[in-house]
Amino acid sequence: MRDRRLWVPGRLHPGDRVAVVAPSGPVDPVRLARGRQVLTEIGLDVVVMPRVLNRRGYLAGSDAGRAADLQEAWCDPSVRAVICARGGYGATRLLDLLDWAVMGTARPKILLGSSDITALHQAFAVRLGVAGCFGPMPACATLSDPEGPEPSSLAHLRASLFEGDMPDPVAGDQVIVPGHAEGPLTGGNLSLLAALCGTPYAMRGQGHIVLLEDIGEDPYRVDRMLTQLISAGCLTGALGIVLGSWVGCGDPMPVLVDRLAPLGVPMIAGVPIGHGTPQFTAWMGADAVIDTESCSLTCLFRDPAAAL
Repeated sequence: MRDRRLWVPGRLHPGDRVAVVAPSGPVDPVRLARGRQVLTEIGLDVVVMPRVLNRRGYLAGSDAGRAADLQEAWCDPSVRAVICARGGYGATRLLDLLDWAVMGTARPKILLGSSDITALHQAFAVRLGVAGCFGPMPACATLSDPEGPEPSSLAHLRASLFEGDMPDPVAGDQVIVPGHAEGPLTGGNLSLLAALCGTPYAMRGQGHIVLLEDIGEDPYRVDRMLTQLISAGCLTGALGIVLGSWVGCGDPMPVLVDRLAPLGVPMIAGVPIGHGTPQFTAWMGADAVIDTESCSLTCLFRDPAAAL
């Protein structure tokens, strides 16, 4: 599965139905209502799956209920995208509960989510061969703050989701290793990628540009997780490295440079993808370009006419 390009699902059109699910942490109903309204205002028909507001401690209800909502949304032929309400923790607990054979018979569609949803993007890539969107979620701050969604983040999300539009390159603020790289994008949240080591869903950077970001991790923990990825071979053969946001991580740049620059591939930092504001969107599994002259990451859509 990893040796072939992932299928990039057909992008959205105004009026398309999307389903909101909660595969990870418990959802704030007020934030969800605001985020749902934002999605409605950009032209989507938003349905919320029945168990989204369930709660069991630090999870959005039982594992079985969260998995059921996700699978039902994915397999519903009227739904064109599955949108995760928020991250947190819990997506990894669903990977062995989903019926991948049944889900594999469904028409591929967009899966949108970031942070903990890294686990689902990795699993959907391995089990279903489908690319997904790593971006802001409707019950999180970027889209659901009381003052309204952050404008540049919402505009970039819309351009990433809708057919006929093209998201602008996402600029970083630092070139670590100069050069040019082009290939499919993989990666996501560093903590989740480290947690997936030793599982069928472990990241393989071979022939890929790797995006890494995290939140609330001290530099020594970033070091430990990077070392785990390196030792597990997850970064072997990577074409380039994109360092996203590191909110609440102190100053992780010295360790990021120390552990990753020796890979000798183009690497840029300060790209606003992951957490914080603004929060831009990246297509995981689709082709992307690192251009260190402009210190930017560009997601490409090679053949949209061939998409479902």
